[in-house]
Amino acid sequence: MNEILMVLFSGMILLGALATILSKDPFDKLISLGILVAGVMPFFADRGFLDILAATALIAPLSTIFILMVMRRDRHES
Repeated sequence: MNEILMVLFSGMILLGALATILSKDPFDKLISLGILVAGVMPFFADRGFLDILAATALIAPLSTIFILMVMRRDRHES
């Protein structure tokens, strides 16, 4: 992998992890986790873990959508 891209994706991972730790709002935490997953995916592709990459690409957005629906419902009921 190109060194510049490796540094960029590593920065995305660190930024996503720090933002997840520091944010208080659950919606912000989900966005930060999305940034973290987006930074990890190119490393899976570079190492040849295409099965893990495909599973992550399918599971991460779906789980985010379901979690957002559950969180939205809890806010409207209370």
